[in-house]
Amino acid sequence: MTRFFNWFNNLYPVWLVTLATIAFFWPQTMLWFGKNWIFWSLAASMLGMGLTLSLEDFKAIGRMPGSVALGFVAQYTIMPLSGWLVAEALQLDPGLAVGIILVASCPGGMASNMISYLARANVALSVLLTLASTLLAFFFTPMWTSTLAGKYVPVDAWGLCLSALQLTVAPVVLGVLIRWKLPRTADQIGACGPTIAVLAFTCVSGGIVAASADAIATHFGRLALAAFALHVLGFGVGYALSKLLRYSESIARTVSIEVGMQNGGMAASLAREHFSAMPLAAAAGVFSGVMQNIIGGLLASWWKRRTPQS
Repeated sequence: MTRFFNWFNNLYPVWLVTLATIAFFWPQTMLWFGKNWIFWSLAASMLGMGLTLSLEDFKAIGRMPGSVALGFVAQYTIMPLSGWLVAEALQLDPGLAVGIILVASCPGGMASNMISYLARANVALSVLLTLASTLLAFFFTPMWTSTLAGKYVPVDAWGLCLSALQLTVAPVVLGVLIRWKLPRTADQIGACGPTIAVLAFTCVSGGIVAASADAIATHFGRLALAAFALHVLGFGVGYALSKLLRYSESIARTVSIEVGMQNGGMAASLAREHFSAMPLAAAAGVFSGVMQNIIGGLLASWWKRRTPQS
């Protein structure tokens, strides 16, 4: 069973693209997966993440403070500013601009941990950075979205803050508490965590694409270009900054992956909740999820053949 789950999880990009394509050409197949389904699916995946964490994971942050600080600061500066730059440079429509900025302002995605493993990066650091950016997303995601997307549309920063707390912090903390008090139960449930996350964002993508099929068809080229530009900037600048500061190859790869890969599911859910009149805002989260996995997968294949020297 474990082998099957690993096989299934490793083919995450395949399931994502397949269901999104089906939902695009036959929207009725996924229109049932609406806002409530999206919210609870992502909350469940965050709970799964929490179930895999222990108090020792939090203590580990203190053992590599410089690397964690670098990755965290890069995550919440490089990406939001890159999102704004892409929106301005491509002169995106307001809905798409808001979506790209929202994606860029979200925390790192859990898929980054798998990509870090495949790329021979520092997996422990990857997990810590995903955890740190997720737990503080309730502050930084609304702050950057309000600051950078405010010119396109009024942004309810407080509403975004509450949604981020419900979607990320609460499920992760609950998962950590379950592991603390009921470790055996946490092991049993947590083993399915990555698979739940794969299913969750795959279905979220399908639901968003189905609901936004017409808008996506009209703006497909600009959606793909904006998502590609955003994640190339994230991966590239994250790696270059780490090297500039003379961090090891392993850490540079990890920071690159963490900065370049966002929680597109969270972005899509927040967009459906707070920018429902702009279908392209949620669609940007889906395109982000597809594009970052393609770029991350290619990078992982390249790095996997090159063992870090330090």
